[in-house]
Amino acid sequence: MNLEEQLKLALQRKQPPPGFRDRVLAATRRPQRHPYRSLAAAALLTLLIGGTTARYVEQRREGERAKEQVLLALRITSHKLRDTREHVLELSK
Repeated sequence: MNLEEQLKLALQRKQPPPGFRDRVLAATRRPQRHPYRSLAAAALLTLLIGGTTARYVEQRREGERAKEQVLLALRITSHKLRDTREHVLELSK
Protein backbone atom coordinates (compact mmCIF):
# COMPACT_ATOMS: atom_id res chain seq x y z
CA MET A 1 0.00 0.00 0.00
CA ASN A 2 1.52 3.31 -1.04
CA LEU A 3 1.48 6.54 0.91
CA GLU A 4 -1.43 8.06 -0.99
CA GLU A 5 -3.64 5.05 -0.31
CA GLN A 6 -2.65 5.07 3.36
CA LEU A 7 -3.58 8.75 3.61
CA LYS A 8 -6.94 8.19 1.93
CA LEU A 9 -7.66 5.34 4.32
CA ALA A 10 -6.58 7.31 7.39
CA LEU A 11 -8.59 10.38 6.38
CA GLN A 12 -11.81 8.57 5.52
CA ARG A 13 -14.91 9.76 7.31
CA LYS A 14 -15.79 7.41 10.15
CA GLN A 15 -18.78 7.18 12.44
CA PRO A 16 -18.04 8.32 15.99
CA PRO A 17 -18.50 5.79 18.78
CA PRO A 18 -21.92 5.67 20.46
CA GLY A 19 -22.45 8.45 22.99
CA PHE A 20 -19.61 10.61 21.64
CA ARG A 21 -21.82 13.63 21.00
CA ASP A 22 -23.37 13.47 24.47
CA ARG A 23 -19.96 13.18 26.16
CA VAL A 24 -18.59 16.18 24.24
CA LEU A 25 -21.63 18.31 25.04
CA ALA A 26 -21.53 17.29 28.70
CA ALA A 27 -17.85 18.21 28.93
CA THR A 28 -18.46 21.65 27.42
CA ARG A 29 -21.42 22.41 29.70
CA ARG A 30 -19.60 21.48 32.87
CA PRO A 31 -19.30 24.54 35.13
CA GLN A 32 -15.78 25.63 35.85
CA ARG A 33 -15.04 24.94 39.49
CA HIS A 34 -11.93 27.05 39.84
CA PRO A 35 -12.00 30.06 37.51
CA TYR A 36 -9.02 31.57 39.35
CA ARG A 37 -6.86 28.64 38.30
CA SER A 38 -7.61 29.41 34.68
CA LEU A 39 -6.86 33.08 35.21
CA ALA A 40 -3.63 32.29 37.02
CA ALA A 41 -2.59 29.87 34.29
CA ALA A 42 -3.36 32.45 31.61
CA ALA A 43 -1.40 35.12 33.49
CA LEU A 44 1.55 32.78 33.95
CA LEU A 45 1.49 31.81 30.29
CA THR A 46 1.36 35.48 29.30
CA LEU A 47 4.35 36.26 31.52
CA LEU A 48 6.33 33.35 30.14
CA ILE A 49 5.62 34.24 26.53
CA GLY A 50 6.29 37.94 27.18
CA GLY A 51 9.57 37.18 28.94
CA THR A 52 10.71 34.83 26.22
CA THR A 53 9.79 37.36 23.54
CA ALA A 54 11.59 40.18 25.37
CA ARG A 55 14.71 38.05 25.71
CA TYR A 56 14.59 37.12 22.02
CA VAL A 57 14.24 40.79 21.03
CA GLU A 58 17.16 41.79 23.26
CA GLN A 59 19.38 39.02 21.85
CA ARG A 60 18.47 40.08 18.34
CA ARG A 61 19.39 43.70 19.12
CA GLU A 62 22.70 42.58 20.58
CA GLY A 63 23.35 40.55 17.46
CA GLU A 64 22.58 43.54 15.25
CA ARG A 65 24.96 45.72 17.31
CA ALA A 66 27.69 43.07 17.03
CA LYS A 67 27.10 42.86 13.27
CA GLU A 68 27.46 46.64 12.93
CA GLN A 69 30.70 46.55 14.93
CA VAL A 70 32.11 43.78 12.72
CA LEU A 71 31.16 45.67 9.56
CA LEU A 72 32.78 48.84 10.92
CA ALA A 73 35.95 46.90 11.78
CA LEU A 74 36.02 45.44 8.26
CA ARG A 75 35.63 48.89 6.69
CA ILE A 76 38.43 50.31 8.83
CA THR A 77 40.66 47.34 8.03
CA SER A 78 39.90 47.69 4.33
CA HIS A 79 40.87 51.38 4.38
CA LYS A 80 44.04 50.69 6.33
CA LEU A 81 45.05 47.88 3.95
CA ARG A 82 44.38 50.10 0.94
CA ASP A 83 46.49 52.90 2.45
CA THR A 84 49.28 50.45 3.27
CA ARG A 85 49.18 48.96 -0.24
CA GLU A 86 49.42 52.41 -1.80
CA HIS A 87 52.31 53.29 0.50
CA VAL A 88 54.18 50.09 -0.41
CA LEU A 89 53.59 50.75 -4.12
CA GLU A 90 54.97 54.29 -3.75
CA LEU A 91 58.07 53.01 -1.95
CA SER A 92 58.70 50.36 -4.61
CA LYS A 93 58.74 52.93 -7.44
